Amino acid sequence: MIPLLKIILFVIASAGIVFFSRPFLRNPQSHGFFRFFAFEFLLIQIMINVDHWFADPFSLHQIVSWLLLVSSLLLAAHGFHLLLIIGRPKDGFENTTTLVLRGAYKYIRHPLYASLLLLGWGTFFKDPSLLGGSLALVISAFLIGTARVEEVENLQKFGPDYAHYMKSTKMFIPFLL
Repeated sequence: MIPLLKIILFVIASAGIVFFSRPFLRNPQSHGFFRFFAFEFLLIQIMINVDHWFADPFSLHQIVSWLLLVSSLLLAAHGFHLLLIIGRPKDGFENTTTLVLRGAYKYIRHPLYASLLLLGWGTFFKDPSLLGGSLALVISAFLIGTARVEEVENLQKFGPDYAHYMKSTKMFIPFLL
């Protein structure tokens, strides 16, 4: 991709992320504040590796990448579907009124953040490099931070039910993490 086009696409996408995140950027203690940085670093990771998305399609790293990316897409679609149907959000997906305990949420507390982790690592495997690995680690750190802050918010919102839920599920990977 032409470098100037990459810059233009990055600026446009970044402006969209800023617009979406603007209410959270005013509150550094909100989960959306940390999520903003995860999204920005994801965007950087995607832009760095965009030229390699379809290069050498049957190499091991490309196969691993596509498995992670498809898993990310499926988990995100499943998670959003459950939030809409069971969570009954007031405004968008951010403010659910019911604790979701079915589907992926039965095993992990943050399927949507897990899908972003898969996306970050999937884009890394498009063209593995030290820079890409560093970005994937930074993305992971911001997503872990996002989830931890959101858990404090959920404990305040859902109380003992969420505390019990935390004890019976893992954060991102069923039975492991």
